[in-house]
Amino acid sequence: MACNISPAERQAIIALIHREIVPAIGCTEPMAVSLCVARAAETLGRRPEHINVSLSANILKNAMGVGIPGTGGMIGLPIAVALGALFGKSEYGLEVLRDVTPADVEEGRRYMDSGALHIGLKQGPCDILYIEVEATAGNDRALTVIEGSHTHFTRVERNGEVLLDAHKGSGAAQGADDVKLTLKKVYEFADTAPLEEIDFILEAAEMNKKAAEKSFTGPYGHSLGRLLRKDEERRIFGNGILSEILSYTSGACDARMSGAMIPVMSNSGSGNQGVSATLPVWVYAEETHASREQMIRALMLSGLTVIYIKQSLGRLSALCGCVVASTGSSCGITYLMGGKYTEVSYAVKNMVANLAGMLCDGAKPSCALKVATSTSTAVMSAMLAMEHQCVTANEGIVDDDVDQSILNLTRIGREGMQQTDKLILEIMTTKKH
Repeated sequence: MACNISPAERQAIIALIHREIVPAIGCTEPMAVSLCVARAAETLGRRPEHINVSLSANILKNAMGVGIPGTGGMIGLPIAVALGALFGKSEYGLEVLRDVTPADVEEGRRYMDSGALHIGLKQGPCDILYIEVEATAGNDRALTVIEGSHTHFTRVERNGEVLLDAHKGSGAAQGADDVKLTLKKVYEFADTAPLEEIDFILEAAEMNKKAAEKSFTGPYGHSLGRLLRKDEERRIFGNGILSEILSYTSGACDARMSGAMIPVMSNSGSGNQGVSATLPVWVYAEETHASREQMIRALMLSGLTVIYIKQSLGRLSALCGCVVASTGSSCGITYLMGGKYTEVSYAVKNMVANLAGMLCDGAKPSCALKVATSTSTAVMSAMLAMEHQCVTANEGIVDDDVDQSILNLTRIGREGMQQTDKLILEIMTTKKH
């Protein structure tokens, strides 16, 4: 198709992709908290005697039940906060704990049990993604705030002196809002951009592939990815492309949700989104012997579709991120099947019709089940699209216009499910163990 994207706009999209597709170790919510704590401790300049962490409800929800990298299976925010304070390095971003050793974990355990930490909900209105850390020692005090996106610091103070004051909506730091996308523009970019300008996307697939293969070597999470490789399961699911896609994608989720010290390439602030947007496309390309160019363009279509949908959904919501990511991978798989823009738009509508109600009840090992469910739907939606079978505007929330269909989905996740989000958090925080 003819290219209607100017060189300047193309470079802006590439810069956006580089901001939104980045490495992360572990679940991004507790790692963002650890990052904020690490910056507070660095700003304080000494070991904190007390740390007070105030979080938005969605950050708290997504950080309660997930494994923390390098801790030997420890779960939740207290150890993430302790390690961030003592050993985290904010310069590493969402890989803030990558240098942590077993001895550091033991020191972190003692610090965690010392009574120095307090973690709770932020009182009053705040961004849906909000992290505030106050660290004190003697008469010294440091304050750090992350909001809007997982690595975007908006305030840093030391002893009342403001070292950083950056409005969360300003400049390019937010990332996703400064380039206005449509599905057609996403498709056109992926299909026409010079290959040498977008082949970096292969790094994302390679990194996430290694995470999946790590999961096959041991009992990570619920071991869904490893289970799907066994003979009995292959007799049920078949020994074909779909079973390989499900195994790799859920396996990478198994590894990262259980705290494996291995990076994945995240997308729009979520590792599971990054995994679900890359591995189904990569596996399909490998299994069908697609060319290098086809793989690159399909991966780019998938990843940028996710970024586009998240522009209107927001970083966190009660809508599971796997819905968004698997919509991207369905587009990428459709492209590899030979689909053009029309078929890609059909795949999106099919996904919107099918997965709109999938809830996010926090980050945890069982996310691998949702990853597998949404990924299998991605393949099915692509197959239907290639047969020109598409859910119509007479059915549910789907609109004739594919971009409006996406907006309908994201509006439900952003506005309609707010009370659902509150109820999910209430259930999670009042369960009796």
